[in-house]
Amino acid sequence: MFDTHHGLLALGLICSLAFVTWIVSLWRRDVSIVDGMWPVFIGSAGLCYAILAPSPGGMALAALALLVAWAVRLCLHITIRNHGQPEDRRYQEIRANNQPNFEIKSLYIVFGLQAALAWIVALPFMVIVNADGGLFALELLGLALAAFGVVFEAVADWQLEQFKKRGTQGRVLDTGLWRYSRHPNYFGECCVWWGFGLLAIGSGAWWALASPLLMTVLLLKVSGVTLLEKDIGERRPEYARYVRETPAFIPGRPRLG
Repeated sequence: MFDTHHGLLALGLICSLAFVTWIVSLWRRDVSIVDGMWPVFIGSAGLCYAILAPSPGGMALAALALLVAWAVRLCLHITIRNHGQPEDRRYQEIRANNQPNFEIKSLYIVFGLQAALAWIVALPFMVIVNADGGLFALELLGLALAAFGVVFEAVADWQLEQFKKRGTQGRVLDTGLWRYSRHPNYFGECCVWWGFGLLAIGSGAWWALASPLLMTVLLLKVSGVTLLEKDIGERRPEYARYVRETPAFIPGRPRLG
């Protein structure tokens, strides 16, 4: 069920987009533009698989619509959020640690790596677009979970942006979805990819679980929760109280007192 030819074509497309983004980053001296392109890398691979598929069914088209909605929304959100801002401090640290010639090294340290990860994350769509009737209940559950995740993540991001616009410097957002999880946007993102993963394994492609497993590790241990909370307590004194009261990832009842 794994199609090597289609997989290589999708990987080539992602790498081409990553290379163009790298060229732009040299001009702007800002590699953090890759964050806005991350969903584009993944979405383009999914669309590539769909174009190569003989005739995607209704479930596949619904999943593709969710993928496009997720990718467009997240790309616009990150791009607008970062517009006019200096290079993200995460990438500033990577730049400082990889001198001299970071400009060249960034092609594989940043852009090549993200291209490879995006290709793995998009793997379920190699199966989804070619599904010919698997476990319908599991596929339906996967589609519902992915749709829930897209909406949940979008609402969490919107609430955070509204909070920032109110000029609440040093304070902590602990209302709305953020009352029940310290990272509801990441939880929503995780639901999206476990939903697509369920769609794929509904057709027997257990190897497609590499996608949600990788995304979960990235969100919890690499570029998500762990990295964000590493020094946030120093910048926001209220955060220690927030950590005591609020679950880190999966939404739950606040722990008061």
